[in-house]
Amino acid sequence: MTRRRLRSRLPMAVMAAVALMSTTAVAASPADGEGGVEATIRYTEYGIPHITASDWEGLGLGYGYAAARDNICTLADTYLMVDAQRSRYLGPDGRASPGRDQNTTTNLASDLYFQRINDDRVVERLIDQPAPQGPEPEVKEAVRGYVRGYNRYLAETGVDHITDPACRGAAWVRPITELDVYRHAHAEIIMGSADALLDGEVNAAPPGAQSAAAPSGPATANPSGAEAASPTGAKSTASSGSKAASPSGAEAASPSGSKAPASSAASPASSPARTAQSIRDAMAASARASMGSNALAVGSQGVSGGTGMLLANPHFPWQGKNRMWQSQLTIPGKVDVSGAGLLGLPAVNIGHNNDVAWSHTVATVAPFGLFDVQVNPLDPTSYLVDGVWQRMTSQQVTVDVRNPDGSLGKVTRTLWSTRYGPITTSVQGVPLPWTVSAHAVRDVNMDNLRALNTWFHLDQAKDVEDVVGTLETTEGVPFFNTVAADRAGHALYADIQATPNITDEHAQACLTETGRLLFEQTLRLPNVPPVSILDGKRSACDWPDDPNAVAPGLMDPRKQPRLIRSDFVGNANDSAWLANPEQPLSFPRVMGDMAAPRSLRTQELILTAQHRIDGTDGLPGKGFTPETMRQSLFADHSRAADLALDSTVTACRNTPFGTVLVDGNLVNVSEACPILAAWKSHAYTSDSQGSWLFANYWSYLLGGQAVEKLPWRVPFDAKDPVHTPNSLDPGSSAVRDALARAVFALRKAGIALNARLSDVQKVTRGTEQIPVHGSIGELGVLNVITPGQVDGRTDVVFGSSFIQEVRFTADGPPQTSSLLTYSQSADPTSPHYADQTRLFSAGQWVTERFTEEQIAASPQLEVEILN
Repeated sequence: MTRRRLRSRLPMAVMAAVALMSTTAVAASPADGEGGVEATIRYTEYGIPHITASDWEGLGLGYGYAAARDNICTLADTYLMVDAQRSRYLGPDGRASPGRDQNTTTNLASDLYFQRINDDRVVERLIDQPAPQGPEPEVKEAVRGYVRGYNRYLAETGVDHITDPACRGAAWVRPITELDVYRHAHAEIIMGSADALLDGEVNAAPPGAQSAAAPSGPATANPSGAEAASPTGAKSTASSGSKAASPSGAEAASPSGSKAPASSAASPASSPARTAQSIRDAMAASARASMGSNALAVGSQGVSGGTGMLLANPHFPWQGKNRMWQSQLTIPGKVDVSGAGLLGLPAVNIGHNNDVAWSHTVATVAPFGLFDVQVNPLDPTSYLVDGVWQRMTSQQVTVDVRNPDGSLGKVTRTLWSTRYGPITTSVQGVPLPWTVSAHAVRDVNMDNLRALNTWFHLDQAKDVEDVVGTLETTEGVPFFNTVAADRAGHALYADIQATPNITDEHAQACLTETGRLLFEQTLRLPNVPPVSILDGKRSACDWPDDPNAVAPGLMDPRKQPRLIRSDFVGNANDSAWLANPEQPLSFPRVMGDMAAPRSLRTQELILTAQHRIDGTDGLPGKGFTPETMRQSLFADHSRAADLALDSTVTACRNTPFGTVLVDGNLVNVSEACPILAAWKSHAYTSDSQGSWLFANYWSYLLGGQAVEKLPWRVPFDAKDPVHTPNSLDPGSSAVRDALARAVFALRKAGIALNARLSDVQKVTRGTEQIPVHGSIGELGVLNVITPGQVDGRTDVVFGSSFIQEVRFTADGPPQTSSLLTYSQSADPTSPHYADQTRLFSAGQWVTERFTEEQIAASPQLEVEILN
């Protein structure tokens, strides 16, 4: 097999001829045979590959080759994880990121979790099933090609000559198989449950048996150092890897300033309310440290100079397996799609084709449920169902482990399951003791490979009705909403996904007392899904099968909410209720709350859309254009500042003698008053002053609680959910105390109260520190940025990742700009390691090249042909 690279910068006419020649060569290439599959990769500015092939296997070949060239170490690390080999090569005590968050568990726990799945042949059974349960033929072809492309790059480069020092010469970098790719896809699909349940499942042991390791509980804040002056609400991890910084000052505070959930952990004597509160607190802390997203679809009534528009703004981790990677994938006459996907999945997950654009946001459905099973006190591995004792099944799971002296050993763990699923003894680090009862887990996505079919169909959709049809016929989307706009001027919101079939009636009949508190969210905190705990003593309380659903235990997709409008719809990780406030939606309780307070980010998204469409936001004209869509996101405007800054300044100025006694410290806050008063923009732009002080203050004021619990003079009103609550009470001691804590923390960290955001919020790339604008979601900022520490250097833990705005017109190609905030490659030697990060810092975007003419016109065009 040979390869031809065209690297020189040629005149535009010559480049156009090359592009035409490449397309012709691909179309003429055989589909199989010796050296049969061919792909052409055309790189334009910022290393964005435009991959063309004559069939799906060729498309996968080009994708696998280009993805490996940019990120082979990240990919190889992911395959190491799903192959349950991290302890063998990296040691059992290192940290792993099997779910949505970063560094949430040990290598050993991760290996035991995935080895159990591998021993059970979960993925192999799914691959062997016909569609829709198994992969469709084009998916299999693309995966086959992807494996060839990845392995080809590795063979040509050689492990010892990989440029990325993260895995150069590493024994764990190896050729992959198709099973590795499907296991990776499956891990991404189930990641919504992994963080909450993994430790509890692999450490579950019956009474009298000694578990090899206790479940790891929620981490507490680091109380010292400059890191302590970050406003993030994310969870801190004490190990190497990524961790979000947190404000300091309060003893035993969690990263948001509230008491750590572990302090109220459940015990055998715990009441249902105490257990529910502990789980709620832990899940809320995890949500603050986890991925999120915004998406806004605008229809014909809200677009100026076009028919439909979409803003995609996922907030994914900046490191690890959940990085996104940008590409354009083309098979002439079959598919032509551009956007980004999770690295290593040969499809576009968020993007556009010629007629429709779509994005996903993290939804409020809990992708798992628990069953409380009564156990036999004389035989705790027996449990009662319908009056009959049943035996749990035991399974010996063994993984290889590297010992401290470098030798290899083995760890064997006995794991337990019921008819409902595996036994767990914790949820999000909160103990669920195995005593008179035990808790079994059912994961709605454990038998889901359908998501691959979903994304392949979305890549070929023609309009929003086609998007709805794909979502309904696959039910493959895991824990995500879908927001889309099409050329005809329709804007779609849909929360149609793999959802447990827990109707309101089923819930009322089967919830335990603890489950009722969690599911009905009597103890509400934002971003905590309605987790169910059902009565496992009754088989009728299992998730019933619905004949209209794609798979057993799933909810009928027709019962799941969707909305198509011609003005706008959007989502910022709240439930479906206010996709558009003019048309509130209703839906089963398992999918989220209704008539409840919205997050400040949801309010900001709605107000941004309304004010732009009305022309009342200070920008020229009415309706969205590409320019105003980009400006709206990068305004970095804070809804929290709109609601609370003036009252905070008043509280500061009215503080007697300018001093507050808090946490044993006498703090003079008078310096903060004029700084906050001068912050007129309420924006987290790089040059803003006072914004960092307000962010720290706001984190202390929230203290991990819901925003509606703050001392507002006007409480939440379900009849006016976009504008309430409001009017913070400046006389509240909570306001003064939070401000004093923030002032104290910044001074202790050596940060000036009037520091520019660019002085404190940066990412490190080599020897370069790049300022980053935006801030945490709790501030009601759309451009979410959660700063923290990664391997001892300042970085972004998660936040705006792949950003794309798309406008359709009545005819002509889509008009698109995009940005991959952390850039295409994780390899520090790559020219595309930080190039888009610098653009992001400067508030600039990449004008997309989609058509053949646009691609050929790139002054940095490089063409690579894989024969």
